[in-house]
Amino acid sequence: MGCHGLSVITALAISDTTGAEDVQAVDPDWVADQARVLLEDMPVSAFKVGYMGSIEHVSVIAEIVSDYPEIPLVLDPFTTMLPDQDASEETLMAMRELLIPQTTLLQVSVDELSRLAETWREPSTDNLIETDALQLIEFGCEYLFVTGAPGEAADVTNLLFSEDGLVRSAGWPRQAGPFVGAGNTLSATMAAMLANGLDVPEAVSEAEEFTNAALTHAQRLGMGKLVLDRFFWAREGDIDPSAS
Repeated sequence: MGCHGLSVITALAISDTTGAEDVQAVDPDWVADQARVLLEDMPVSAFKVGYMGSIEHVSVIAEIVSDYPEIPLVLDPFTTMLPDQDASEETLMAMRELLIPQTTLLQVSVDELSRLAETWREPSTDNLIETDALQLIEFGCEYLFVTGAPGEAADVTNLLFSEDGLVRSAGWPRQAGPFVGAGNTLSATMAAMLANGLDVPEAVSEAEEFTNAALTHAQRLGMGKLVLDRFFWAREGDIDPSAS
């Protein structure tokens, strides 16, 4: 993607390709110190924020990114790491109030969108994707990217919203899975594309294409989910070692 990634760790997981068994949160002060040290050392062209396990994590990250308002922020909150354990109402509220107003591009699944929406409305079985999306944008994020929206059974449909409403709808052939790392690959690639100067709709398009190709080349390396091959492009057209 033409970028060098700098990692700030918010949690340690006991996990493999079958899933996570336990999660240990990193002290929020350590999270802040990791980020400050890196930001003082190197120029950063985009932020990508993933798992945050507590209000304290949300708060320190929001404070850090607020010092760099010119840098695009991709927020992929990944609200749960453990089965049957979702982010608390308080953590989601903190995210909505502190981080989402600073976000360039918020990525959520349909289920995550509904969970966030329940911080301001009652639970509903109606299709409120567009209504909830526009409300989140009103809270301050520039774009909202919703994955796994209802569509053709054979396709995966993703929707991109801005203050003008639905900007883009794309359908991709549904691939046999399940996979580990698909959402993270998608949001990290969008962050890389923004770091390279693309606008949001173009960054989303490039990221979808790259992620779909990585899914196509996924491998079963363990006994659980398929692992995306993000380096498929480096192996395409390899020289046949048996050729003279």
